[in-house]
Amino acid sequence: MTAPLLEVEGLKKHFPVRGGLLRRVVDHVHAVDGVSFHLAAGETLGLVGESGCGKSTTGRCVLRLIEPTAGAVRFQGRDVAAMGPDELRAVAREMQIIFQDPFASLNPRMTVGAIVGEGLVIHKLAANPRAIEERVAQLLQTVGLSPDQMRRYPHEFSGGQRQRIGIARALAVNPKLVICDEPVSALDVSIQAQVINLLEDLQQQFNLAYLFVAHDLSVVEHISHRVAVMYLGRIVETAPARDLYTSPKHPYTEALLSAVPIPDPTVRRKRIVLEGDVPNPIRPPSGCHFHPRCPKAQARCKVEPPAQRELAPGHLAACHFPN
Repeated sequence: MTAPLLEVEGLKKHFPVRGGLLRRVVDHVHAVDGVSFHLAAGETLGLVGESGCGKSTTGRCVLRLIEPTAGAVRFQGRDVAAMGPDELRAVAREMQIIFQDPFASLNPRMTVGAIVGEGLVIHKLAANPRAIEERVAQLLQTVGLSPDQMRRYPHEFSGGQRQRIGIARALAVNPKLVICDEPVSALDVSIQAQVINLLEDLQQQFNLAYLFVAHDLSVVEHISHRVAVMYLGRIVETAPARDLYTSPKHPYTEALLSAVPIPDPTVRRKRIVLEGDVPNPIRPPSGCHFHPRCPKAQARCKVEPPAQRELAPGHLAACHFPN
């Protein structure tokens, strides 16, 4: 068995909460609270959960756009969390990100050619300006845009076209891993399908690994090989996509899937409505974080955090009483 491209072990990110006259640290938000997963070359791992559960923070900690509080992030066996600036810059070539908002992530004062070609300049991947222009033209064609558009500015494009520009920028430096931070949530449904199909084609063409962060379970099912479900900073279930959608083991995953609309009006699904609200991440519940809302919770769940258990080949769940 080959070694994973990316290994995340015990990743934590706690944001300080400041208060009082002197703005001292009075508490911490437990945004990511001990996340572990792995990702192989050419594989897509979907990371799903409610808004605020720590999905995007996890992706940004992997790239060290946000400094993790604790844990290890190993890319090709090298610990990204322990790297200095020079070493991190070198490995950044192989790890890129596609942001959620395709307009806010593009500099409005730069042309499309300059935006896509910026990585080539920073990492010195082109010999001269002509080589940069040729590479940018090739990248624009790869993502379905015309090379003639490279002298235009971001405001001259639609949302779907802007996201294609963001994808071209990520591809410019020949990465092996791309963090997709909700890349289609700001787009119309018809455009979402086009961008998802483009990402799948690029994955096959360049053998890319994707960490696909999203809250839309139907989109994640379509693109992912495996899916990890997060709740309040922790991963509660990980499984191959088909297994997770047909046989969820964790009560939270089961509740999430019950809310996914089914296009066939003759198919009826029991809707599971969770009681209460998501707990405060500053003071998360003891034991299993999900126990205050879980219909199966027992006394053990309130005091003992459940460990990840393999309930089927490749299917792990952190639950004392799985389905």
